[in-house]
Amino acid sequence: MFKETRPNMKYKNASSLLPAALVEQLQDYLQGEYLYIPKKEDQHKSWGDQTGSRLRISKRNACIRRDFQLGKSIENLSETYFLSVHTIRKIIYSK
Repeated sequence: MFKETRPNMKYKNASSLLPAALVEQLQDYLQGEYLYIPKKEDQHKSWGDQTGSRLRISKRNACIRRDFQLGKSIENLSETYFLSVHTIRKIIYSK
């Protein structure tokens, strides 16, 4: 099994955090192994929300659609925005 370690992950001993009965139940499933417990969904931010990437890409895509409506060719947009023709088509024709 592949174990991924992340530099910002903090490992804690379950015995010091959880009730003994719960630790015993968990030991039925795994002992001496790492268990990742994800954050609650409402605490998870979507890709690009924290860095602003989502907003920048959304603005870029709006510019691409506008330029296409103003008559620029897909090939020209591909060169201007350094994206493949396939990607430009996906941006233009997506809703």
